[in-house]
Amino acid sequence: MKRVQDLLFLAHRIPFPPNKGDKIRSFHILRHLASRFKVHLGCFCDEAADQRHIAPLRELCSEVFCLPLGRTQIAMRSLRAVALGKSISEASYRDRRMSAWIRDTLGKHEIKDIFVFCSAMAPYVLGCCSDRRVVIDIVDLDSAKWEAYARSAPWPLSTLYRFEQRNVFLLERQAAAACDRALFVSKAEANAFLNLAPELSGRVEYLENGVDLDRFDPAHVFPNPFGKGKSTIVFTGAMNYRPNVDAVVWFVQEAFPAIRRTHAGAEFWIVGANPTASVRRLSRQAGVRVTGAVSDVRPYIANADCAVAPLRLGRGVQNKVLEAMAMAKPVVLTLAAHEGLNAIPGEEVLLANSGWDFARCVSDVLSGQWNEMGRAARARVELDHRWPQNLNVLDQLFPQPPAPAAAQPEVGSAPWI
Repeated sequence: MKRVQDLLFLAHRIPFPPNKGDKIRSFHILRHLASRFKVHLGCFCDEAADQRHIAPLRELCSEVFCLPLGRTQIAMRSLRAVALGKSISEASYRDRRMSAWIRDTLGKHEIKDIFVFCSAMAPYVLGCCSDRRVVIDIVDLDSAKWEAYARSAPWPLSTLYRFEQRNVFLLERQAAAACDRALFVSKAEANAFLNLAPELSGRVEYLENGVDLDRFDPAHVFPNPFGKGKSTIVFTGAMNYRPNVDAVVWFVQEAFPAIRRTHAGAEFWIVGANPTASVRRLSRQAGVRVTGAVSDVRPYIANADCAVAPLRLGRGVQNKVLEAMAMAKPVVLTLAAHEGLNAIPGEEVLLANSGWDFARCVSDVLSGQWNEMGRAARARVELDHRWPQNLNVLDQLFPQPPAPAAAQPEVGSAPWI
């Protein structure tokens, strides 16, 4: 019987529960690797409520080391990073306790395989790459996100964001150069990185997001949270995430009033945890509803007439779009939210970039002009976004059986270890 190999898995955020973008992706990757390896998981927990989810992860992993990370800690580390001219993203997750645990884990176990989720965790292993197989999932090109923030922010925030963009890109480039492979969430995102770092083409691949097609299935019937006889539009996502906040504020200001002129009873439901003050204020406008955290987003998607993704600052593949498509809903989205998808505009989704375009497209959906689009959308995610199929990339990057290790390798000297 072959001995199960050990694997070190590092993540900047606890990969459970899979209820938001990065945690959905990291959880499915973790579960897939845990089916083939003894996983030693090191991660941070930035929400107190998530502490209770450590126990389920221990059933999946051989070992779990999860450090609480409060907002005050992040703020202090960010201020220190700015003062020292370093990346805020990187400094937020720099912790001596994590360094010590990684050093101890690599010393105690014969670990030849390492998976790193998010570029901010890369410094923990950059010195360990020479004698181990290391794969990093950069996911989205975060440096480009900071650049977008800079373009839309007033001074002095714009200057700070541009500084962060440069530092984050240096880290992304360094991580991709040091690791065996760097993964991105889509071919488009990988190409965007390679346009800036063409010399790394042999080290870059992509692993597309999937969607749980059994959970997000239009055959499920849920109680209607909206009430009967209403025309409803839904947006789902974490509502303290800047791209989501920007999206709903823009939609309510630029598109929703025109929709209400053609569909007087239309309602726009913003479904997601931790709404900011600017999001909560939107509920003062007629027809806008802000739910805050909900136990399950599916009743809201299933009973909505239309889903929207008016993102202007987002990067990569949007889980909110995949979930709505999986539940056979017509989705109106921006070009930015469409990036990385093969969905055909006008057949499987509707593209809109101006307020007028959004109002027209959503009004057409509410009028019943795109009743067949949901079925086509479901077929598209069934074709392109099955987790088991997409996760096969990992089997190629961590082939079994791994090469046997003759002797315990000496622990490398990484920047944070």
